[in-house]
Amino acid sequence: MRTILFVLLMGLCTVGHAMEEVPTPADLPSAIAAKTWIAQDPAVVEAQSGRMGAGHAAGMLAASPNEWIVKGSTQRRNYTSGPASGEWTAGLERTVRLPGKKKLDRQLGDAGIALADAQLGEATQGAARGLVDLWMGRLSARQARAFMTEQVQLARSNLQAVQKRHKAGDAAALDVNVAAADLAEVEQGMSEALASETKAQARLNVRFPGAADAEPPMLGQPVKLEESEVVWKDRVLAASDPLRMAQLRLEQAELAASRARADRLPDPTIGLYAASEAFSRERIVGVSVSMPLPGSYRTERLGQALTEVDTARAARDRRQRELESEIADSYTDATSNYDCWKLAEEGASRTRQNAQLTQRAYGLGEADLQTLLLARRQSVDAMHSALDARTAALRSYYRLLIDARLIWGLARE
Repeated sequence: MRTILFVLLMGLCTVGHAMEEVPTPADLPSAIAAKTWIAQDPAVVEAQSGRMGAGHAAGMLAASPNEWIVKGSTQRRNYTSGPASGEWTAGLERTVRLPGKKKLDRQLGDAGIALADAQLGEATQGAARGLVDLWMGRLSARQARAFMTEQVQLARSNLQAVQKRHKAGDAAALDVNVAAADLAEVEQGMSEALASETKAQARLNVRFPGAADAEPPMLGQPVKLEESEVVWKDRVLAASDPLRMAQLRLEQAELAASRARADRLPDPTIGLYAASEAFSRERIVGVSVSMPLPGSYRTERLGQALTEVDTARAARDRRQRELESEIADSYTDATSNYDCWKLAEEGASRTRQNAQLTQRAYGLGEADLQTLLLARRQSVDAMHSALDARTAALRSYYRLLIDARLIWGLARE
């Protein structure tokens, strides 16, 4: 009854807060490409093999482990006088499942298949999350490298301008050294950005072969969440494979307890036999029935199964609370990262304007080189912070979409 109520509750959550799949954002791979790469992930391949194994296990339960047993014996009967008699006995028997046990075995097999499906869904979600993280890391590293390339050009142009002013007698040799040191520092940052981009591409290509070969787009604009945390919590819980797995394990435990209860009455073994005795003058045909006498083992097995039901129920409740906490964290990350990105963008815009004004003032002789370089460094730091904030905001939003199965066709039919 509790299982039925749980399923109904999850269904109501799905209906109450259903949302159509959103179009794939422009800075993410297409649904076709993402599905191809996700399907090749080792964890997904492993789960697919587990799904096939669950189908075989269900077939085993439906077929029953009981098989036909052929029995035969021969003997020689000696008499005190006269010849000996050659005699034989042959039989065929099989253990028969009592009514109700076969149905329970089929239900256990179906529950195993459903659990394997949920495990496949969990593996797919994990691979999708990994793809988003590595993909966004690559885009962020590429944009950071492109930005540092621009800074190297600016620093090189600045050094050339200072050298010209020095030749004209308008700048000291110290200014030339300072500008050269600034160029070296920016080139070092460029080298680090290039190394980070190479590493990001390698990580993406190792986990998802071929993904790094695709032309990377520019990072998109973060999206503000318009709906409440409760709405997103219900969506994610309704699509959660980990919660579904915990519920299915509870159902398996309940079915196993019912099976153990049914096993308190052992299955009988029914057979047919025939015999020939007394020089084949006596022919015997009969039916045999045998049944184990149940003992304390079966009672203890039932007690263990009932305990496992309580354990599975507690595990289901624990997993639901953990998921609710994780969803709250994900929602908070998505909203706070968006706010941080807005602030970082505003700060980067102001420092960029300040650097431009300082550059103009330096050209007019109203600011010295140190002030110009300080303004440029502040602008570079602010741009890096804005890029990191943009990446974090996009990543947290896309993770929420994946958890709710709203992109790439991840929703279960």
